[in-house]
Amino acid sequence: MYIELCASMMCANYGNLEKEVKDLDEAGIDSFHIDIMDGRYVPNFAMSLNDMAYIASATKKPLDVHLMLEHPNNNVHLFLEKLRPGDTVYIHPEAEYHPSTTLQKIINAGMIPGIAINPGTSVETVVEMLQIVGKVLVMSVNPGNAGQMYLPYVSKKYDKLLPLQKEMGFDAYWDGACSMDKIEEFAPKGVKGFVLGTTLLFGKKQSYGKTIEEIRSVV
Repeated sequence: MYIELCASMMCANYGNLEKEVKDLDEAGIDSFHIDIMDGRYVPNFAMSLNDMAYIASATKKPLDVHLMLEHPNNNVHLFLEKLRPGDTVYIHPEAEYHPSTTLQKIINAGMIPGIAINPGTSVETVVEMLQIVGKVLVMSVNPGNAGQMYLPYVSKKYDKLLPLQKEMGFDAYWDGACSMDKIEEFAPKGVKGFVLGTTLLFGKKQSYGKTIEEIRSVV
């Protein structure tokens, strides 16, 4: 079983971002997860358009851009212009009046359209959108900050979501408080990829390569 491992770049060392990208690349990370926050949809500001553009220029690996913005339809073109075909752009359905319009812009630009589901968002409210997205990012913490506690009730969403993957044609991903036991439990159930942050990847004594090797060995 091969799972996708995505590095949450808001947790990286910005004192030497070039080295961080290179080390993660060489360690075998599958993609770079970019959290963009506007201080309105979530109570925090995170990575910028320029951060995203630099990382895109520093690696050939795909980018997963997670837009935690109010009304992303107004500004999504700024991000699409700096990305490459095959990169992923996630939006939050609650943040937009007509999320399918924004998703169509992402599709038209040659990107993979995705939606992010907050802990308080039910699967039932996004079922129609599952037919047009390529990825669904399930938040196991409330969005906005790294290092939060895992919310156990979120795992029940997968009981509803995973059986729909084949019929609807999307892949499910995990974001937030991702520990080794969560990967061991949910990868065999059908979760395609995991966003790795401070719980498992960043700020540890061992190298990124060693951590990624350990994850691969258990799945």
